[in-house]
This record gives sequence, structure tokens and C-alpha cells, in this order.
Amino acid sequence: MKRRFPRMSLLTILVANMLLLSPVTSAQEEGTSPFSAGADLVSSYVWRGTRFGTGPAIQPYVEMSKGNFSVGSWGSYCFTTNEAAEADLYLSYAFGFGLSLGLTDYYFPGLDYFDFTDSTGAHSLEISAGYTSGGLSLDAGYIINEAGGAGSSGGDLYFEAGYAFASFGIVLGAGNGWYTADGKFSICNIGITTSREIRITDTFTLPLNGAVILNPDTGQFHVVVGISL
Repeated sequence: MKRRFPRMSLLTILVANMLLLSPVTSAQEEGTSPFSAGADLVSSYVWRGTRFGTGPAIQPYVEMSKGNFSVGSWGSYCFTTNEAAEADLYLSYAFGFGLSLGLTDYYFPGLDYFDFTDSTGAHSLEISAGYTSGGLSLDAGYIINEAGGAGSSGGDLYFEAGYAFASFGIVLGAGNGWYTADGKFSICNIGITTSREIRITDTFTLPLNGAVILNPDTGQFHVVVGISL
């Protein structure tokens, strides 16, 4: 068994440095802050065709953006149990012609945060790329490491294509490893999405989004709604 070393991942260090050392003076000069925070309340947590946990979840985020560059953290926590908790770190850069590149550190609370071994490691690192043009969106993700605690074997692939029409969107996703029951490449995410705004007052509305999702690989069907705060 490999020894566990109390060291932080490169992404953790980069995110921490960016959040702590970001140019506050520049934000003050411009009269705006590069920081933002918020949360979604969802009826259940379904990610790339797979449901995590057994009840509603709150999904908070904290982000710092400057120009086309963003760095932040995102989490998901079930109301009913401690299962399926997640706390991720991410970096992303959006180019002006629709392409974006990203790096995400997936971590699941309950695991030893400082365990980076292959056999029981708590962090799965994913590099990703996305492209949007009009209503079309294309996304791809690749897990670069094995992390037994987090459940990744390394080489896990996911591809997704979507199209946003005037009142709804469609999504088709396929992957292997993490995303399928036997680890083999298969379609795992077919969805129809929609959104609307609920007017609370003349000046305040709540964004509401919903999706129906079929996972042909596992034979599971999900209906999800969420409100953004």
C-alpha cells in the first residue's frame, strides 16, 4: 500500500492562491467585485445521467472571475443524509470564439482530503473542453488520475452535445468508467431541459429550471427541478 503524504493537490494550491491573492485594489478602482456566490436548491442531484443521494440538495458556489478567467468552488449537500456530499475546485478560461478549457478537482467529504494515492485517493482530476455556437453546445471531459476513494480509474471519458431552442433544450451524453454500470463506453444521459422565472415582486424573480433525464445504460429515469438563489 502506498503511503499517504499530507500534501495539497496542485489545483487546491492554485485555487487558494487565486482566491486569497486576487487583485482587490483593481476591483475597488472599478467599483465592482470579481467575487460572486450563490446556491441552487434542487429536488435531487443528477449529474451526467446518474443520481447521487436520496433527497433534495443544496448546491452552493463561490467564484472569482476576471476577464475570461474563472476560479472557484462548488458543492452539493443532501438535506436528508450525509451521503453524496461533494466539494469541488475548478479553474476555467473562456476564449472569445466560443471555446472554453477547464480543470476540476472532484472531492467527496468523508474521505481523507490529503489522500492522493491511487488505491484510496480522495481527488479525481478532470480536464475539460467546451464549445458553444448559437444554441449548440459541445463538451468533453477526461479524468487524468486513478483515485480509489473517489471512484475514478483514470481515463474516464465523457462527451455531451446539446442544443438550446427558444423554450427548451436537449442533451445527449455518453461516457465510460465513472458513468456506466460496467465501465464500458455507452450512452448514459438523454435529457430535455427548460427554465422560467417566478416573479416574487416587481423587482425580484427566482430562476426555475427543470429537466427530464433518461439513462439508457442503467435503465433509470429522473425528473429534476431547481431554483437558483
